[in-house]
Amino acid sequence: MVAHCLVGLPDEACGLLAGHLATGEVTTCYPTRNTAASAKLYTVDPKDHLRADRDAEDRGHSILGVFHSHTHTEAYPSPTDVAQAPDPAWHYILVSLRDTEPTVRSYRITDGTIREEPIYVVDK
Repeated sequence: MVAHCLVGLPDEACGLLAGHLATGEVTTCYPTRNTAASAKLYTVDPKDHLRADRDAEDRGHSILGVFHSHTHTEAYPSPTDVAQAPDPAWHYILVSLRDTEPTVRSYRITDGTIREEPIYVVDK
């Protein structure tokens, strides 16, 4: 996920995350194209979204959320991110590339309310 964001520079990069709906555990990362081709906003390519959705379904998983990079700002949802948050059940992962080391944070966004949630990396 972070590597995809770094490769996407100078534009924002994005992708989808899939896994177990019951547990919220993410098992698959689907890097996607940013059709907005912008350093300030992202749009997940609809064809990439469809491919990810079909692959996740074939694995018995669901799309659990979306990630994207912020190229020059912190890993916190912008007003545009909040306005575009389609599903309150999704995880919204932000990767800030503002500093030397990328910062990754996760949020839930419900009716315009932003709530940060912990991220756990499990080594399997």
